[in-house]
Amino acid sequence: MGRVLTADTNAGKFGLMIAAILLFAAVVGIILFLATLFRGKLADRLTAYFYLLPTLLMLAVGLVYPGVRTIFQSFFDAAGNSFIGLDNYQTIFGDSEQLKVLGNTVIWVLVTPFVATAIGLVYAILVDKSKFESFAKALVFLPMAISFVGASIIWSFVYAYRPDQANVKQIGLLNQIVVWLGGTPQNWLLINWLNTLLLIIVLIWIQAGFAMTILSAAIKAIPDDIIEAARLDGVSTWGMFRFITLPAIRPAVVVVLTTIAIGTLKVFDIVRTMTGGQYGTSVIANEFYSQSFRSGNQGLGAALAVILFIMVIPIVVYNVRQLKRSEAL
Repeated sequence: MGRVLTADTNAGKFGLMIAAILLFAAVVGIILFLATLFRGKLADRLTAYFYLLPTLLMLAVGLVYPGVRTIFQSFFDAAGNSFIGLDNYQTIFGDSEQLKVLGNTVIWVLVTPFVATAIGLVYAILVDKSKFESFAKALVFLPMAISFVGASIIWSFVYAYRPDQANVKQIGLLNQIVVWLGGTPQNWLLINWLNTLLLIIVLIWIQAGFAMTILSAAIKAIPDDIIEAARLDGVSTWGMFRFITLPAIRPAVVVVLTTIAIGTLKVFDIVRTMTGGQYGTSVIANEFYSQSFRSGNQGLGAALAVILFIMVIPIVVYNVRQLKRSEAL
């Protein structure tokens, strides 16, 4: 008997790819054909609408519908059968463990964007126009090329702990430094007041390179005549940064801060890889995964997703307003 062409076979996958290409070509052809039926200024506007229609359709299917469905599901029980109103939200804001998750998420958002941006900005200023600028920037940008999971594994070795015994050597860099200094090695990721900050360091390590790259480009875009005029006026180094550099790169700083903040709100890989959300380190994205796919509580998982969405909205709105303001200048 012949093999059936399904998506599980190579021939089936190839057939699906060809079908997708043909479908795309057919959609573009239909749009072009409809655009030729009109003339004048109306034709340009309708052509734009025709091209936007497939995008809007895909957004509706891939974003709007799942979003509305998630909001709707957040008002139902774990199985998604019985309507329970705001009970899931009451659980989130009334349960101590869920409040811990919200608190951890707030700590991530308050610390990561500002520290990563500050490190990137200071580094960009220090290496600007130096002899080893390219090499120095490459060192900081390198973590950006590593996946979150890969970075988490690297830092898991940094924080690795072995019992403090005579014949046991520490393999974790942090604990080995502690031993060299005469201290006692610790299982760092089990310390509740510290472990969340240790996980945050991993994301800062990754995002500092992104901040440095964007801000370095913004610094180089400052006109040389402005810098020379400030130096001729005897402006100090701090004054140069405060009154020249920082105001000039303010739109870039806002973009970097908001971009890192949105990424921080969605952080999942680092927490899942290093602690699994245990020991008081869980965040909203990880808790959403745990409730939805491990505990089978679809309602509570959907409510957590809605809260995460609500937390992202103010950052996006602020970013859009700042971009519009910078374009108007």
